[in-house]
Amino acid sequence: MSEEFIKTTEQASLYDNLEQMDIKTLLKNINQEDQKVALAVNKQLPQIENLTHRIVKQLENGGRLFYIGAGTSGRLGILDASECPPTFGVSSELVIGIIAGGDQAIRNAVENAEDHELQGWDDLKDYKISSKDIVVGIAASGTTPYVVKALEKCNQENIPTGCITCNKNSPLAKVANLPIQVIVGPEFVTGSSRMKAGTAQKMVLNMLTTTTMIQLGKVKGNQMVDMQLSNQKLIERGTKMIQEATGFSYKESQIALKKYGNVREAIKNINHD
Repeated sequence: MSEEFIKTTEQASLYDNLEQMDIKTLLKNINQEDQKVALAVNKQLPQIENLTHRIVKQLENGGRLFYIGAGTSGRLGILDASECPPTFGVSSELVIGIIAGGDQAIRNAVENAEDHELQGWDDLKDYKISSKDIVVGIAASGTTPYVVKALEKCNQENIPTGCITCNKNSPLAKVANLPIQVIVGPEFVTGSSRMKAGTAQKMVLNMLTTTTMIQLGKVKGNQMVDMQLSNQKLIERGTKMIQEATGFSYKESQIALKKYGNVREAIKNINHD
């Protein structure tokens, strides 16, 4: 007999009379709740490892990683996807975030977007998705129709699926091939899953893409040698990385970076010039 599905993300806060607390007490209590998140993520490390292995395999074979979600969950997926190109120098088409309601939903809620059962799959089809890719559904509740139905359709089309949710035994976790269930408990403000649930999802997303990119060779030592040099701060960081790796002066390293346009290439070629 399967365990009962209980929405712990919707359960009453462990705190009451919040409006009567002073600022110091509110902050202390929020922080106390946040400390539970990392411990909850730790309990899911084996599941996170399993999903990461599959993501790496799909990407090594020419596939892409898709995140699909609604509301805060969708925005977090888009955030993680959007940070991969500047951080690791990969194509913006390698990790793709999709949100219910489209791009306008990134900033403003789109009424009933998460309840459209067929739209999630339609949105994925716009990218000509195939079995080479992998789709990770993100939903704190684990019940969002837009996400659940999209993963169901992916399964039918032999597209591997994973999920990140914060309720145990949710419909989303049951449909995903590789589910991650980070049970953070009730939110400080009842039902406000942008808080602990959102923090948990962000932590897992960081782990998935960072570990994947390291496995794909996008980090050398502990540094982002393939990062995009999109502003002066990153150019300076890249110059110092070359300087540390080669022993060349700051000026020589700066010239090499400008010549090759990439930290990795500069380090590789600087001694051969």
